[in-house]
Amino acid sequence: MHVTHLSLADFRSYARVEVPLDPGVTAFVGPNGQGKTNLVEAVGYLATLGSHRVASDAPLVRMGAERAVIRAAVRQGERAQLIELELNPGRANRARINRSSQVKPRDVLGIVRTVLFAPEDLALVKGDPGERRRFLDELITARAPRMAGVRSDYERVLKQRNTLLKSAAMARRHGGRAGAAPGTRSSGADLSTLDVWDQHLARAGAELLAQRLDLTAALQPLADKAYEQLAPGGGPVTLEYRSSAEGTGHSREELYEQLMAALTEARKQEIERGVTLVGPHRDDLLLRLGQLPAKGYASHGESWSYALALRLASYDLLRAEGNEPVLVLDDVFAELDARRRERLAELVAPAEQVLVTAAVDDDVPEVLAGTRFSVSGGEVTRA
Repeated sequence: MHVTHLSLADFRSYARVEVPLDPGVTAFVGPNGQGKTNLVEAVGYLATLGSHRVASDAPLVRMGAERAVIRAAVRQGERAQLIELELNPGRANRARINRSSQVKPRDVLGIVRTVLFAPEDLALVKGDPGERRRFLDELITARAPRMAGVRSDYERVLKQRNTLLKSAAMARRHGGRAGAAPGTRSSGADLSTLDVWDQHLARAGAELLAQRLDLTAALQPLADKAYEQLAPGGGPVTLEYRSSAEGTGHSREELYEQLMAALTEARKQEIERGVTLVGPHRDDLLLRLGQLPAKGYASHGESWSYALALRLASYDLLRAEGNEPVLVLDDVFAELDARRRERLAELVAPAEQVLVTAAVDDDVPEVLAGTRFSVSGGEVTRA
């Protein structure tokens, strides 16, 4: 699969830009702040419905414009598709596939798949658990686009349950039913409602948890292999999923029961604190290098190799499952020493499509010779 044409309107710094793309390697080269990353960010948005740089859509719309449009022509084998996303901050986004207006944005998931390498990847190893949960969930959705709906359901239920817990905690602090402040619910009413939300949370959580466990198992040998390729003799690496719900079951029904039991056990503490303490949103992916946790023990270079290994494992997994993703390397080579730079370049060079951004030509390894675009002052020109 590869993108054959990218068109942007009022996206980030671009009022309008048209970029024809070929299979193989394409590098966007130019000084920082000229819009290189904006181009690959748009491709990534088509794959994930989100940006790797910001949490909301508002910064993606060019200043002074009301909306942004990302349009891409995509080819997989003999099949060609045209996909379009209209970003409307504060309102519902819109999507079209092959010029049909009868689709939801979620329907475009799976048409474009990407694996992104970026300087922010170091947070996969050194950052908070949320970075690793996001890594897992985005890869889960790339493998099975329907999981976007499951993730959305889980987040909706979690938000509702947290609202009820907060209201129960407030009522408790104000003396319950008799002493509650005006406008607050009684703790009794909240507790009876929470029983229903527990079931919803556990059901969606069990599906998400099952997918994360399956993904962790699938990534383990691929990440270990990739790390050995990047840093021979430096491993092994081990991925271990840490769940907030104790248990050994892996079927969805077993995971549902484990989550329900954990929610029941945590109920008193949750009401006191006014927040959900059990579920996939509290879990972590423990990364070990040798016998030690990578976070806090791995050197800077080892942490970089680990992060790159996770991305390479993601690529290998998606490719093995039949839809090779576009590889996006966003200003990553400038962050690496010469040895890691050359090894990473050799590993990604055979991919069907590789998009690279770099400040100067020298940052792009020779093995990634291909099409070059110069990006400067909002203009993208073939070098």
